[in-house]
Amino acid sequence: MTKPLIRLARLKDKPFIEEIAKLTWEGEDYLARVFESWLKDGNFYVLELEGKVIGTAKLTLLPNKVGWLEGLRIHPTYQKRGFGRVLHNFMLCRGKELAEKGLINALEFSTYFLNKESIAMAKKDGFKVVERFYYIQRPLVAGKEPKISEIISLNELDYKGYIPYGWKFLHKCEESVKWLNKKTVIREYKGYKFFYALIHENEPTFTPFKLSTKGIKLLLPAMSFEAEKISYDSIDIMLPEDKRNLIESLKELGFKNWTDFKEPDVLVFRKEL
Repeated sequence: MTKPLIRLARLKDKPFIEEIAKLTWEGEDYLARVFESWLKDGNFYVLELEGKVIGTAKLTLLPNKVGWLEGLRIHPTYQKRGFGRVLHNFMLCRGKELAEKGLINALEFSTYFLNKESIAMAKKDGFKVVERFYYIQRPLVAGKEPKISEIISLNELDYKGYIPYGWKFLHKCEESVKWLNKKTVIREYKGYKFFYALIHENEPTFTPFKLSTKGIKLLLPAMSFEAEKISYDSIDIMLPEDKRNLIESLKELGFKNWTDFKEPDVLVFRKEL
């Protein structure tokens, strides 16, 4: 068998990426949607075998010198053959190179808590869980248009270590405020603010600034308005583990969770370089 080749992604790879996305998460994978923006951003790699792209991986530079690993996919036909490990090892080496240049000082990523293979591989390589979230969802309500807004102060954000941005998680620091003001859609409604990632860059989860039942309830019409605007059919929020005291009241608001809130289902991993 020909040895697999890892190289930077190219525009002509899109049909292969679309095929992988269709066969991942029952066709719900965001990979095809973010393809162009990832290509433009750089550090987007593919694994090629006999002229066919069978895997992908991305490293995104985030505030506070973090190299964020995402988009590690292997075409289902080629899974269980060690290709995931090959790509993962390559991305670790790429991370070390960026650390030697002083661009990053750690690698981080997030994953679903039942993604056992990825978790086992990460732990073996020295990654540790640093934060856990509940992924919560509810149907839309009648929409009400919010106002355009911005993040004025870090203190507005009711998060301790990490701020959710889709399935990425940013360190709570001043650099992240600038980054989010530039990258996200920020809205205000009835004195409460929220933001969400652009749909061509990430999963459109909503991040309320203040994590309270009252605040989230008041924001439901505004978040619904924005969700409809981007053709999204639910309100998705990443709830930090330290806010689990809100779970019962959020259930009453109609929020559900993949595991019925038995435990946090999104894990954030970190490895110092």
